[in-house]
Amino acid sequence: MRLIIVSGLSGSGKSVALHMLEDLGFYCVDNIPAALLKPLISHNLRGPEPTYARTAVGLDARNRPSEIATVPEVVRELRSSGISCDVLYLHARDEVLLKRYGETRRKHPLSSDGVGLREAIMAEREVLEPITVAADLVIDTSDMGVHVLRELVRERIERRRDGRLSLQFESFGFKFGIPGDADFVFDVRSLPNPYWEQSLRDLSGQDAAVVAYLQGHPSVQKMIDDLITFLDPRMPEFAAANRSYLTIAIGCTGGRHRSVYIAERLAEHFRDRFPQVLTRHHSLDRH
Repeated sequence: MRLIIVSGLSGSGKSVALHMLEDLGFYCVDNIPAALLKPLISHNLRGPEPTYARTAVGLDARNRPSEIATVPEVVRELRSSGISCDVLYLHARDEVLLKRYGETRRKHPLSSDGVGLREAIMAEREVLEPITVAADLVIDTSDMGVHVLRELVRERIERRRDGRLSLQFESFGFKFGIPGDADFVFDVRSLPNPYWEQSLRDLSGQDAAVVAYLQGHPSVQKMIDDLITFLDPRMPEFAAANRSYLTIAIGCTGGRHRSVYIAERLAEHFRDRFPQVLTRHHSLDRH
């Protein structure tokens, strides 16, 4: 049996993720009380019905904090019993959540006459902290549309092989902010910048002319070698800790040239040893 626990902040895209999992053939249950998680799985295991072989469960902050606090231990118990269990946590920046609620005019589940929207978001982060800590995969949906989120869920969850790390190398621009879903963040702004070459300014790190420019600077390859030297021994450490997902973010000033190139080169290196290596470029379309 494979179980996906989907949680996160209200307005961050939990429903979108669950709908995608449902489209992928998962039996989905949303807004279940955390205390019923073990009985639900026990029921599904006992039955011969193949419908439950892949189940996704949505948990949100409407649970009691004491029940949310039990989730990490429940996950450990499920895994020790042989169930493949991944915890997906979605979140977004406060200002993004405020804007989304302003556009939809929906009521936040923790807001009330005495609790405003911003305070409700803060309270929700605190209530869900145990799930945040237990999460295998964290996705920051702040700068992500519905279709991008659906495809990311497909790529990272549906195509992951049991017992193998799913790696994602993502580039970003520091001027747009650091991604909130990275396990490691590396700054490559010290490298020569193609932006200052007029003919390269409007290109990206995926274009041959920019690739040639960066390959012509030994410091760029030295940075790549240093990152590989650091990351290589981390992979078995994450695997030994039963981590299923690892996200490495590479940042430069605008997220268009250096970070894109290095993310692609790192992905090339690790594809030789890992069955699922993805790249994602946060800032290419933000200029």
